Amino acid sequence: MWLDHRAVNQVHRINETKHSVLQYVGGVMSVEMQAPKLLWLKENLRETCWDKAGHFFDLPDFLSWKATGVTARSLCSLVCKWTYSAEKGWDDSFWKMVGLEDLVADNYSKIGNQVLPPGTCLGNGLTPEAAKDLGLPAGIAVAASLIDAHAGGLGVIGADVRGHGLACEGQPVTSRLAIICGTSSCHMGISKNPIFVPGVWGPYFSAMVPGFWLNEGGQSVTGKLIDHMVQGHAAFPELQAKATARCQSIYAYLNSHLDLIKKTQPVGFLTVDLHVWPDFHGNRSPLADLTLKGMVTGLKLSQDLDDLAILYLATVQAIAFGTRLIIEAMESAGHSISTLFLCGGLGKNPLFVQMHADITGMPVVLSQEVESVLVGAAILGACASGDFASVQEAMARMSKVGKVVFPRREDKRYYDKKYQVFLKLVEHQKEYASIMKGD
Repeated sequence: MWLDHRAVNQVHRINETKHSVLQYVGGVMSVEMQAPKLLWLKENLRETCWDKAGHFFDLPDFLSWKATGVTARSLCSLVCKWTYSAEKGWDDSFWKMVGLEDLVADNYSKIGNQVLPPGTCLGNGLTPEAAKDLGLPAGIAVAASLIDAHAGGLGVIGADVRGHGLACEGQPVTSRLAIICGTSSCHMGISKNPIFVPGVWGPYFSAMVPGFWLNEGGQSVTGKLIDHMVQGHAAFPELQAKATARCQSIYAYLNSHLDLIKKTQPVGFLTVDLHVWPDFHGNRSPLADLTLKGMVTGLKLSQDLDDLAILYLATVQAIAFGTRLIIEAMESAGHSISTLFLCGGLGKNPLFVQMHADITGMPVVLSQEVESVLVGAAILGACASGDFASVQEAMARMSKVGKVVFPRREDKRYYDKKYQVFLKLVEHQKEYASIMKGD
């Protein structure tokens, strides 16, 4: 649902209001947030949906309601995606200005008028009906939720890093950036004081780690883009057959194939004349531009497995360059980041991890528990059950470092040059658009 971009017209109108709540979403609201989606429903499905709906839930709040019968919303989902303020609550003037005044009329009962911090115990726990569905005893504590990516951030960012030779050892937790990467990627950085980063969502107070402000960068398609590039290539059937014969995933096969064709050079150097701009579904951060498209330059007439492997590598690198661009935007606004904490499906791909280390110049920490989103959810459950007194205590005890991947410093000059090309690609794309729009 978040990936559905049909509310483009609605989000343009919302952004044209220049309302003050927009400064907390990087200055421009994304089509992936809830206000434009609600406005689209009101304008397009008025009778069948809008007028009949009793509640509009974000998925994590829907799940906690199904589990407990409690309609209270999580502070995380409302602050991050619905324009709620942890300090001031809802802003009536925003909803009236964008044409959703009917949500204000009944004291916001349809979108949430009881808002709880993540980890708070909801109602009387699991209802008998939900307990039966899940095969669990009724009354088990259920925590107010986090959005999945934020749960991943919570699951990795608090790990004890002593003894790994990391710059963030002995530094505040604000020097860490959690990157949750699956279909899309989210870049979670926290700060003691609010930092406003153009094109990056937030600052959101207590939306992930209690007492800290959260900034959330992101790339709308990452894992989905890699799949798209690989599966759309002429050599994909050959790749599938060879990977199956070896009982490997297609990505494990591609990684080993790259090692085979790189000969004596570092694997990343195979893309010296192949460059990708990865915004095939618009740019979420830090350019916040829905209209941007993907770009590939350096294509040849051959379409064999070598070409597919190198295109896959260039796509992975482009995603890592996008992360570098987000980090630069966050640092120029006041963040100070020294270490990346990576989780999600793409964290299982060693090439993806190494490219993020090499291209950002920062070490990447992987968790001992691969499914960090589940660790974050478990942290909330352990707070709701009373096993820990605070989210911070649970984070420190339940997050563990698994592996640390350091950047190959000797390749820095090559990636700096590739990054210059990366920035030129978007500059040129904007030039092409202005040529086509001109007289």
